[in-house]
Amino acid sequence: MPHRYRVLVSRARGSVRHVHAPDRSRRSRPVVGLVFALLASVLFGINGTVSKLALENGLSPLRLVEIRSVGSAMLLVALVTVTRPRTLRVTRGDLGFLLMAGVVGIALVQWLYFVAIARLPVGIALLVEYLAPVMVVLWVRFVRREQVRSRMWAALGLALVGLAVVAQVWRGLTLDGIGLLAALGAAAALAAYYLTGEKGLTTRDELSLAAWIFVAAGLFWSVLLPWWTFPFDVLGQSVPLPGPLEPAAAPMWALVSWITVLGTVMPYVLVLAAIRVLGPARTGLVGMTEPVLAALVAWLALGEALTPVQLAGGAVVLSGIVLAETARAAPQARQSSHGVLPEGMAP
Repeated sequence: MPHRYRVLVSRARGSVRHVHAPDRSRRSRPVVGLVFALLASVLFGINGTVSKLALENGLSPLRLVEIRSVGSAMLLVALVTVTRPRTLRVTRGDLGFLLMAGVVGIALVQWLYFVAIARLPVGIALLVEYLAPVMVVLWVRFVRREQVRSRMWAALGLALVGLAVVAQVWRGLTLDGIGLLAALGAAAALAAYYLTGEKGLTTRDELSLAAWIFVAAGLFWSVLLPWWTFPFDVLGQSVPLPGPLEPAAAPMWALVSWITVLGTVMPYVLVLAAIRVLGPARTGLVGMTEPVLAALVAWLALGEALTPVQLAGGAVVLSGIVLAETARAAPQARQSSHGVLPEGMAP
């Protein structure tokens, strides 16, 4: 008898029935879930610097997101085919949601993020993208007219003030305008993904959902940018590694492989494992360490140092995001994760 079932014997009726008992995994292995979530954040954070190296050495944001989407789709579909092939079945009713989640949640978020980090420090780009939970709360309050906690206003104020400090608006626009708009666009697309994910496929497991939305993203970019126009010669170029790794170099295909395997597929799988133990809310909160880790890696490898004022502003923004994460009422629908990533994590 599986551990998560109890056998209740009704002597009056002489019957036996199986009832779901509370899942003990979240109580018994919180440290394991925390390790999974932190490791995913570390890999996502390192991925920002690796992606920037690829962008600075010949790959455009469009081509990088295209090859990342297609490569991740192939790996995830192969993984699901080996482990749980039946979950790959798709009904006609699934197609609209999968297309929306793939185009908005993967294709647009990642492309806009790549545009942003090509023009902004990696840490600042991620910090702006992480305003998505604040946008979600505002949408829920003013468009859906759902009840939210009063801390929403504090969250909004902290996020805006912190962002103004990071941008140092009193000195004029010190950040690249296009990069800042791209980061805000990535935040808006990520917020839309979170909102559509809440209405996700209740009959589909998260791993097959991840596979299919990456397939949708890969098909989207492959139609817009046919593969026979891809600059495959760039993949053979040697890329000098910065910072403590100098004077070493690596081929571009190795960077792209890292971005696809260790920067996408592996952290996605780790996030799903963490959600099973910690739940989506706590996993999302742990995921907010990603901008901090990304900024630290970019500082060590790329020399992207932030001023003390910008670091203070970043801490204020993160405080606002944490408040926004807890500002919504918690109906039963939000206790499970029907999207691939919980709020508070960015792909």
